[in-house]
Amino acid sequence: MINILTSGLMALIGLALGAGGVWLILLGGSWYYALAGLAFLIAAALSFAKRPVVLPFYALFMLASLGWAVWEVGFDWWQLGPRGGLTVLIGVWLAMPVYRKTLSVGQPVPEVKPARSFVLEGSVVLAIVVAVYSMMNNPNAIEGQLNNTPVVSNPDLGGDVPAGDWHQYGRTPYGQRYSPLDQINADNVATLEQAWVFQTGDVRRSEDVPETTYQVTPLKIKDTLYLCTPHSWAIAIDAKTGQEKWRFNPEVPDNTDRQHQTCRGVTYYQDSAMAADAPCASRVYLPTSDARLIALDANNGEVCPDFGDQGTVHLEEGMPYNPVGYYYSTSPPVVADGKIIIGGAVNDNYSTKSQSGVIRAYDVDSGELIWNWDSGNPEQTEPIPEGQTYTANSPNSWSVSSADEELGMIYVPLGNKVPDQLGMGRSEEVETYSSSIVALSLETGQVQWVRQTVHHDLWDMDVPAQPALLDITTDDGENVPALVGPTKQGDIYVLDRRTGEPIIPVKEVPAPGGAIPEDFTAPTQPVSDLTFMPEPLTEKDMWGITLFDQLACRIQFHQLKYEGRYTPPSLQGTLVYPGNFGTFNWGSVAIDPEKQIMFGMPTYLAFTSQLIPRDEVPPRGTEKASEMGINRNEGAPYAVSMGPFLSPVGVPCQAPPWGYVAGADLRSGEVVYKHKNGTVEDMTPLPLPFKLGVPGIGGPIITKGGVAFLGAAVDNYFRAYDVITGKQLWETRLPAGGQSTPMTYTTDDGTQYVLIVAGGHGSIGTKAGDYVMAYKLP
Repeated sequence: MINILTSGLMALIGLALGAGGVWLILLGGSWYYALAGLAFLIAAALSFAKRPVVLPFYALFMLASLGWAVWEVGFDWWQLGPRGGLTVLIGVWLAMPVYRKTLSVGQPVPEVKPARSFVLEGSVVLAIVVAVYSMMNNPNAIEGQLNNTPVVSNPDLGGDVPAGDWHQYGRTPYGQRYSPLDQINADNVATLEQAWVFQTGDVRRSEDVPETTYQVTPLKIKDTLYLCTPHSWAIAIDAKTGQEKWRFNPEVPDNTDRQHQTCRGVTYYQDSAMAADAPCASRVYLPTSDARLIALDANNGEVCPDFGDQGTVHLEEGMPYNPVGYYYSTSPPVVADGKIIIGGAVNDNYSTKSQSGVIRAYDVDSGELIWNWDSGNPEQTEPIPEGQTYTANSPNSWSVSSADEELGMIYVPLGNKVPDQLGMGRSEEVETYSSSIVALSLETGQVQWVRQTVHHDLWDMDVPAQPALLDITTDDGENVPALVGPTKQGDIYVLDRRTGEPIIPVKEVPAPGGAIPEDFTAPTQPVSDLTFMPEPLTEKDMWGITLFDQLACRIQFHQLKYEGRYTPPSLQGTLVYPGNFGTFNWGSVAIDPEKQIMFGMPTYLAFTSQLIPRDEVPPRGTEKASEMGINRNEGAPYAVSMGPFLSPVGVPCQAPPWGYVAGADLRSGEVVYKHKNGTVEDMTPLPLPFKLGVPGIGGPIITKGGVAFLGAAVDNYFRAYDVITGKQLWETRLPAGGQSTPMTYTTDDGTQYVLIVAGGHGSIGTKAGDYVMAYKLP
């Protein structure tokens, strides 16, 4: 019976690999799987015939498979394991005495010559040695140390913010995510302990859309923390104790057409002309997911009636359409030059009747509209007359902007026109401004310069992150006002923020063609010399838990259209890498302006997109809004089906690592280190703490103490790293997903706290919650 079961199993494996392997060969892929299938079938036949020669035959097959695997991927355990795991396990079984006894054909067991068994056993031992060696190897790492000597002693941090406070989303209008605090440092961070925990009470509900997420970074002013929740509640918390001071619920109605149910932060403003204790002298501005901007008294959470319409600016005013749920603001506005400046998000790929991407500046006290910049009508920045509307479907800014009041500019990251994957019919203005960083005058809203990061974007490569501002010191000692702009495609643009000209070179490189007949592609695309752009995928990069799903991924790879980065969308299906999840996303990067270095979390996930002709699009059902699956693109000739590139068992088809922490020198443009980040503990049915390097969404911060803090990864941990080396120094388990950006502050007794919000991210499936977690030294 043992012989029959063993032979039958090998035969089934052989048939599956053989059939799939022949299919792969016909697609132009590797011959290994077909040959492996044949080897398994021969081994099954020999085993069923009880021929002892099966042992050395299988040993030779194991050795050949091992050689092939090492030739393909080197000594990378997480790629070797799926290639050889099943083969080695069967080899171990064949070497067992309980199986060897079945190979005597009317002969006593000793007739199975020991040499035959030893060859197999030796092959198994060699495979195990290779496995152990590869487990100790880390072929994907870049080892190095960033500069640890300050380049400047008193860098410009962007505004008069007390060292122990965190006044704006990126701490200051510069968006550096850098704190000058150093009580917590690389030497003592390992002793951090929980100080307090606060639960907001805003939890994910069954009627919510899939992307209901906690992405908020709280602000800290004096003794109070201010934050918002996914359903647009504003809450004030005592910074020392974690006790609630007040809350405000704007009663945002549910809407399943709302693609994103999130709030990344509120905005603080102190009117220096008013007495400190006067009503609304200090304000918190709350953007809501039903397109309102509400001014609240920072002291008690009451609405400030002198702002806008009884405390509210209605952002749907001037919009060309009014489909409820299609326009809203997910990011905090910027206060600068006496104005509060705000953009907005639109639903990606719902309809060509999309709202305008206009950027509007309101008087921070009264809420009166001062200027509007509409990328579809860029010259007219004076407030539009009553009855006129903004340009429909112009590129929008859903992320966070930065501002330099001294230069008089606001730096706006722009997205694309809907539909993202179809470029026909775009205007000259859209082609100029989509997927770019635009500098606008704080006074008038007029364009000062534009730096496009993708030409004729067909891949949803919005500029997703708040630009970070600092001064970079050149080799001749000049301090150049700079801007650091992370992008989804992995390029880091380091620009002179006065002019938009590159400090670190940007070159144009040839890009793939082959768009659908109605469309076209740009012949070249810009690439920065400072880039985390991954190498193009090949068949060897396909992955899976076993040989079978790895084979399936190889077949899928050859079925998809793929010629490297910027392969255009297609009817057959296109592989998009990096995917529109982005190498960097709204979490941006953290900058140390003293050492002029950068810390970030590059993520690598391939996506697929397939155009669907309008007459083949299924009728709309009751599905909730989502960027994954079929995006209907109503009004366009094609819908698009999008999603991550996954194997049949739901793991990424590309090999890990999928996520890193990385450090770069902003003066030289060199990527100095890159280390795997995060485990699969919360990605698998069993809590396996294997450090593969997992995806994440969220952002880091840096402190003067030489520590970077980061949650973001999908394994529900909050971690601290040595900024100089990238080595992990501390971690703690979170009660829910930490897909947000942390912050740090001190209280009146001098204690430094580090804080992160853990509420999970609906789109990537991390555990939901409503936790605000604070940590301090013992």
